[in-house]
Amino acid sequence: MKYMLTIFTDEAGMTEATPDQIKETMAAYGAFGQAVEDAGVYVTGEGLQPTATATTVRVRDGERLLTDGPFAETKEQLGGFYVLDCKDLDEALGWAARIPGAQQGAVEVRPVMDYEAMRAGDAGAAATSRA
Repeated sequence: MKYMLTIFTDEAGMTEATPDQIKETMAAYGAFGQAVEDAGVYVTGEGLQPTATATTVRVRDGERLLTDGPFAETKEQLGGFYVLDCKDLDEALGWAARIPGAQQGAVEVRPVMDYEAMRAGDAGAAATSRA
């Protein structure tokens, strides 16, 4: 089962970090990336540019509305993600706890929808619950 692990942290921490702290953080993420690759669960993952580079798109009454910046003002911002192919939720939660960003922020773990199962009519396989 594929799980998306989204990383939420206060991006001010990176702007206030020293070069050595940034280097240490990048090394920790590199080690995590190597661990998930070595375990054979890595599917994809990316870090994101700061929220100041975001553009939010809304369509209202057929009109496209653009807003510079993030969708919502929050203390923690979406900084990146991993998609891992794990045997179950417990394994995904174990990996999530190892993501460096979990130490200062939060990592949300969510199953990825299985569209093939949906097309085949297997709603149970398409979206799993914690049960």
